[in-house]
Amino acid sequence: MVSTPTRPSRRKPAVRQHSSGTSTAQRSSPAAPAAADAVPRPEGKGALGAFARMWRFLEGSDRQTSGSSYYMILGATLALTAIGLMMVLSASSVESIANAASTVEPTDEGAIVFDFFFKQSVYAVLGVALMLGLSRLGPRVFKFLAWPGLGVAIVLLVLVLLIGENINGNQNWIRIGNQSLQPSEPAKLALALWCATVLERKRGLIRDWKHALVPVAPLGGIILLLVMLGGDLGTAIILGMIMGAALFFAGAPIKMFTIAGLVGIAGAFGAILLNSTRSTRIEAWLRLNCDSASDPCFQSNQGLFALASGGWWGVGIGQSRQKWNWIPEAHNDFIFAIIGEEFGLIGTLVVIALFGILAVATLRVARRYTDPFVRILMGSILVWLIGQAFVNIGMVTGVLPVIGVPLPFISYGGSALTFTLAAVGVLLAFARRMPPAAQGTALSANPVSAKTK
Repeated sequence: MVSTPTRPSRRKPAVRQHSSGTSTAQRSSPAAPAAADAVPRPEGKGALGAFARMWRFLEGSDRQTSGSSYYMILGATLALTAIGLMMVLSASSVESIANAASTVEPTDEGAIVFDFFFKQSVYAVLGVALMLGLSRLGPRVFKFLAWPGLGVAIVLLVLVLLIGENINGNQNWIRIGNQSLQPSEPAKLALALWCATVLERKRGLIRDWKHALVPVAPLGGIILLLVMLGGDLGTAIILGMIMGAALFFAGAPIKMFTIAGLVGIAGAFGAILLNSTRSTRIEAWLRLNCDSASDPCFQSNQGLFALASGGWWGVGIGQSRQKWNWIPEAHNDFIFAIIGEEFGLIGTLVVIALFGILAVATLRVARRYTDPFVRILMGSILVWLIGQAFVNIGMVTGVLPVIGVPLPFISYGGSALTFTLAAVGVLLAFARRMPPAAQGTALSANPVSAKTK
């Protein structure tokens, strides 16, 4: 009477089988959850399944994100910088010789050919050193630099209007001896730092459009106005993208972006109508004035010819024909066309893929943080770099009008290269200190396993 009911109860966990063929003891063992996690989840079919796979790739596993994102950002940046130096050497050699031919004093021919390359290399070394230095800093230092950085940016932009040098209709440079500084480039980084610092303090108030706009819109608008007074609409658009990205990642109301977009479009149309050069470029983009004597479509047409002649594999490094004074600013705004001609479609896709790697790695790091300052700052820098690359490539391929925006890391320009690399240093600083998945936004479905890694 005592043993009869107890013996079957002891045996049942060991012998009772379920329809799935798994015993009760096996299902209750500690190894069972791990075995269940090892079974791949159904991906689904169609667009939803593809989106789910892409999202998991962007998230990455805890081990992948913590170990590889830093080196993905660093590797993509150094690769793009190296490509830029190589292409500046190739695209600028002809113009260097042409400039030297117009001088009276004889100069060394080798120094002539490498003139732009040597200058760009110096700025690349300076930028990499600044990048590595900023990568050792933390959020407290960046917040401390926000207000002084904004003040210095405003002062430099005012000096541009007072004593700046006008080149091709834009007054954007300050001449210092034999070197020139373009203050709008450090202004991009200063604006991103300042917006992140101010919006991080707003926190829960950001849903109110008044708190979202003040003081970001007034003080940020001063930066945009000063750049616009210098005649640089392209840089003003990039600065506007930085401000919009900061507000978006801070959580500002979506309807506010709709209103701001309409106002921005109206302002852009006004700026175009009030400036004959801009209106001519828009007409050239729409192919309305290509038959005029001045041929405003010449630059964009030559860029398309360069891309077309490159084919799949290109004509070979240094063998571009369009750089022989056919494409104005071949080593600057239209350097992507020279890449397409010398390295073909494959070369252009490699450049685009490197920008994609930089974007994916930055998103992986930003998703780990719960600190709004880090997320806002990383999002602003990401939109700055990738957005500017998109505008430049769209400009060269004819998708967008020519507005004079350089390709980050690759186009010639010391100020642009130095402060673009400095912005990457900020990204690396956060990638180095990235919290585990359980402390930030969890990327793993099992937070317990994330803590033990």
